[in-house]
Amino acid sequence: MNLQAAGERAASGAGLPVHEQVYRTLREMILFGELEPGAPVTIQGLTDRLEAGMTPVREALRRLTAEGALEFRGNRRISVPVLDAGAVEELTVARRALEPELARRAAARATGADIDRLRATDARLDRAIGRGDVAGYLRENHRFHAELNALADAPILTEMVDGLWLRFGPSLRVVCGLFGTRNLPDRHKDLLVALETAAPGRAAAAMEADVVQGMDQIAAGLTGQGGDSRRAEIDTG
Repeated sequence: MNLQAAGERAASGAGLPVHEQVYRTLREMILFGELEPGAPVTIQGLTDRLEAGMTPVREALRRLTAEGALEFRGNRRISVPVLDAGAVEELTVARRALEPELARRAAARATGADIDRLRATDARLDRAIGRGDVAGYLRENHRFHAELNALADAPILTEMVDGLWLRFGPSLRVVCGLFGTRNLPDRHKDLLVALETAAPGRAAAAMEADVVQGMDQIAAGLTGQGGDSRRAEIDTG
């Protein structure tokens, strides 16, 4: 975990109950692929890593299992799944149904200040790509999409999309390691132009292209890595 990420987590968790801080931190670890698929992680390891007690760690695991970010595998084990072809296809269908609609709504509502903030986020993303900073790319890419979705003012759709990102985040980190940041798709410039010209249809089309390219990249990367069978397991004992 880099210092910037640690600082952001500390700031975002300030004043929250310990169990909520642990949940949010573990959720981010999954979202950004810090729990790498295929690497075993024990409950004791998580308590040491998060400097937290067993009870909040177990509660966080329970919540994340309920959200689909983790899977109960029996024999007191929870796993971080690697996506198979069927899961990638389902996620692609779901993202194509939801995220272009959020982009469409955002384009109808975005102000100049909103667009400037998104452009600044995209610039940080570009710098991360330029220096091959996978962790930076993942965070700024997610931040761009989260900021865009927030502009849509559609909390139900946004919550559904958040859950989808949690499911493919670990696999996206694997793909970044395979292909490098320079080869990852980025249609953010098209989205920004659509926002600047208040063109909801163009924004939706750009988002759909971004989603399809990204999920195709994940599918290609996981196929090359035998993605149907590898899992990271967490011993809940």
